[in-house]
Amino acid sequence: MPAPALPLMLAQLIATPSVSSVSPQFDMGNRSVIDLLAGWLESAGFVVEILPLENQPDKANLIAVLGDVAATDGLILAGHTDTVPMDESRWRFDPFRWTESGGRGYGLGSADMKSFLALAIEAARVFRAGDLRRPLMIVATADEESSMDGARLLARLGRPKARFCVIGEPTNLTPVHLHKGVMMEAVTVIGHSGHSSDPDKGLNAIDGMARVLSALDAWRVSLKLQKNEAFLVPYTTVNFGHICGGDNPNRICPQCALHFDVRPLPGMDGAALRYALRERVQAALKDTDFSFEIHTLSPGVEPFASGSNSLLTAYLGEISGKAPKAVAFGTEAPFYQALGCDTVVFGPGRIDEAHQPDEYIELSALDDTVRMLRALIARCCL
Repeated sequence: MPAPALPLMLAQLIATPSVSSVSPQFDMGNRSVIDLLAGWLESAGFVVEILPLENQPDKANLIAVLGDVAATDGLILAGHTDTVPMDESRWRFDPFRWTESGGRGYGLGSADMKSFLALAIEAARVFRAGDLRRPLMIVATADEESSMDGARLLARLGRPKARFCVIGEPTNLTPVHLHKGVMMEAVTVIGHSGHSSDPDKGLNAIDGMARVLSALDAWRVSLKLQKNEAFLVPYTTVNFGHICGGDNPNRICPQCALHFDVRPLPGMDGAALRYALRERVQAALKDTDFSFEIHTLSPGVEPFASGSNSLLTAYLGEISGKAPKAVAFGTEAPFYQALGCDTVVFGPGRIDEAHQPDEYIELSALDDTVRMLRALIARCCL
């Protein structure tokens, strides 16, 4: 079936739910979105491959190639097919209906980032395989908003291979050449319970966690000493996001858990940060009877830097007329960079519009995106 006109593509993508979440009650597959994209891309002359995620048949990636499928010097336009969960009661518009109002297009995934996939197909539809000296690829992944298992599968497979990769996250059509990493960690302090009338007969894990919090706060302060002024918040952040311990006021708390995230700067290594974390916790509880456990809540995303020699950053700067910038949110960029691609994050919409009730994209950005993507395809593939 040929790809419909752009407004209908947007409407069909928004109307096809594909929420991913670490909470099973919200999580769903993306296969319906992948099948929709596959049909449109095949009709446009792309060779399409669907890659199901291991042990998750309702979730898949898509790799579509226009031109020489064996070549490794082409351009990837990449996006994720999933969205975050939403609270429909807080929306003025139906989140699963593409609604144009006041110069904006509303719908779940309109900014982050189903629109980019439709716009990539719209940009590509004027090209034919015979026109291209180097291949054009459109890649769509699963579960970026939760586990990033789709991008992790591509990294394990070592494909696709290309010279350039644009990830169409919402950057207001500004090239993003730096972003922080994302780590989510948990520390659990273990004591033992007892009756609150005699504190010496137990070991209160909340008291132990107070020591850990003090040590981690000092670590947080020390991380501020290393700065990168390209970022609005120029240092690595540590956010204490969730704490839980005990079950009753008259029982000594036997266990207390802290969940937190770390947003490291480019150049910092996740393994080294986790080692430093363990050392800090161990020192905080030294000479006490508390024990502790540390575990990673999610595999996380490494920091990203496209590098000073990135031709793609220069191309997108010329095409957009905007200087590259840094952002604090994470993307799939490190995974494509690990495949050997010169990678830049560049797409329509603003990150402030993502993950919000009444998510929207400015309609004026649609034509601008198609024009800029066609200019980039011409530069990289013709």
